[in-house]
Amino acid sequence: MATACLLTTGSIMAHDFVVNGIYYNITDETNKTVEVTYENPSSNTYKNTVIIPENVTYNDTTYSVTMIGEYAFYYCTELTSITIPNNVTNIGDFAFYNCKGLTSVVIPNSVTSIGDYAFWGCSGLTKITVPYSVTSIGESAFSGC
Repeated sequence: MATACLLTTGSIMAHDFVVNGIYYNITDETNKTVEVTYENPSSNTYKNTVIIPENVTYNDTTYSVTMIGEYAFYYCTELTSITIPNNVTNIGDFAFYNCKGLTSVVIPNSVTSIGDYAFWGCSGLTKITVPYSVTSIGESAFSGC
């Protein structure tokens, strides 16, 4: 019973570490890669302009940022601008879902896949550049834009 009580009172963390206000999950410790994620399931902490770096260092280890994870910017209605680095290959499902404040996005040539509902409801989005490198666009990825 004590274990159940501890589990329900602790905070749910959806990330492995945070650097400069951006939350990351380690996706491959051997190849030193990470994905951008969110603070916790009920938080939309990203606001204004977010510049995702190509590499991030944590505990003296440098990781390459290769993905924008599922739900990473979910309902970040005050996010106005995002810079995605050239080594990101995948934009996950629901990654920018309902980010109404986004007005333009440039997807780098490294991206090959855009997930389901990735930009759904981004009603402020007036310009998006999708490179030829993208070979997979998920269901309703741009609905409501």
